[in-house]
Amino acid sequence: MSVTINSSYEQTLGQWLVKIIGEVDISNATQLKDELEKDYKEHETDIIVDISDMHYIDSSGLGVIIGVYGNIRGAGHRIVLVSPRDNVKKLLRVTSIETVLC
Repeated sequence: MSVTINSSYEQTLGQWLVKIIGEVDISNATQLKDELEKDYKEHETDIIVDISDMHYIDSSGLGVIIGVYGNIRGAGHRIVLVSPRDNVKKLLRVTSIETVLC
C-alpha cells in the first residue's frame, strides 16, 4: 500500500496543513510519524490533517496520529482530522477518536 503526504506551513493561519493521500498501514506508518514530528519540530503549532483522499488507515496509522497528538497536546497544540471518507469516519467513530481529533 502507498501513501503520499503533503505538508505546508500556513504562515497566515499559524498552523500546519497536512494532506494524506492513499492508504496508511504498518508498511508506511513510520513515514507518517516522521513527517508529523518533523513538521512540528519546525513550527510548534497545531496540525490540521486533511484526510479526504485517505482511503484506508489501520491501527498502526491510528497509533501514530494518537501518539503525535499526545506529544504535542502538553504544549497546548492539537491535531485535527478533517474531511474523512465515510469508511474512515466510521472507524474514527467506533474507536472514539472522532471525539478527540475531529
